[in-house]
Amino acid sequence: MRVAAGHPPRTMRNTISLPSNRYQLLNWTTRTLIHLLALAGAAAFLVPFLWMISTSLKPMEKIFQYPPQWMPDPILWRNYIEALTVMPFGLYFRNSIYVTVLSVVGQILSSAVVAYGFARLRFPGRNILFIILLATMMLPWQVTMIPLFILYRSLDWINTYYPLIVPNFLGGSPFFIFLLRQFFLTLPLELDEAAKLDGCGPFRILWQILLPLAVPGLTTVAIFSFLWNWNEFLWPLIVLNDVDKWTIPLGLNGFRDQYGTDWNHLMAASFVASLPVIIIFFIFQGYFIQGIATTGAKG
Repeated sequence: MRVAAGHPPRTMRNTISLPSNRYQLLNWTTRTLIHLLALAGAAAFLVPFLWMISTSLKPMEKIFQYPPQWMPDPILWRNYIEALTVMPFGLYFRNSIYVTVLSVVGQILSSAVVAYGFARLRFPGRNILFIILLATMMLPWQVTMIPLFILYRSLDWINTYYPLIVPNFLGGSPFFIFLLRQFFLTLPLELDEAAKLDGCGPFRILWQILLPLAVPGLTTVAIFSFLWNWNEFLWPLIVLNDVDKWTIPLGLNGFRDQYGTDWNHLMAASFVASLPVIIIFFIFQGYFIQGIATTGAKG
C-alpha cells in the first residue's frame, strides 16, 4: 500500500488523535467540576444573604413560619424606613465613617512604613524582630483587652474615639505589615539602587517609587481594614459609653432587648449597613485579587 508523501497512514492518524481527544475530555470534565464546586460555594455564601433580604421584607409573624417562605407576601418596604428612623442611624453611619476612614488611613501609612523597613532596610536583629512580630499574630486579642482598657482609662481616652483610631497610626496590624512586606519583596532591588544614585533617601524611595507600584497590596490592606473596622463590635462597646457616639454595629445591637429581637428591622438595617462593604469590594476587586495573588510570591 502506497502512502502519500508527507501524510501519515490513516491508522497512525487515528492513534495520534485518541490521546488528544482523551486529554480534551479530561480537561473539559475538570473545568466543569471546578465550576460546579465554585457555584456550590457561591450558593452556600449567598443563601444567608438572600435570607437576610427576605426577612427584612416580611412582617414579624411570618419570619419563623414553617415551611420557610423565601418570597415575602406581602412585601413590606416600610421595614427599611422604620429600621432607619427608630434609632438615629444617620448619626451612627457618620460615626462609623469617621472612625473607619481614619483607621484605614492609619493602617495603610503605618503598615507601609514598617513593612518597608523589614523588606528593604538592613539592620541588626531584623529577622528576630520580624519573627516576634509574626508571633504576636498568635496572641488572642482578648488577652490584651483588659490591659489596653486600663491604659486608655489612665490616659482619659474612654468614651472617645482615640482608642479606635490612634493605635492604627502606631504600627498598624501585624497581618498588614506581613502582607505589605511580602509585596515589597516582589519589587526589584534595582529600583532602590537607581533611586539612591539619584540622591533619594529611604522615605523618598518609599513614597515616590515603591508605594505607586504597591497599589494592589495597599488596596488589599484598605479593603481588609475597612471591613474589620466597619464591623468591629466588641472594642467600641467597651470604650464608648454615650449613645450618640455609637457606631453601626452598636446601633444594630439596639434592636435586641431582654424581651426579644426585632428581626425584620434588624435585617433591614443590617442589609443597609453591609452595602458600603459590598460596593467597595466590587469597585476594587481587581486590585484586591491582584494583591492577594502577588503577595507571598517571594519569601
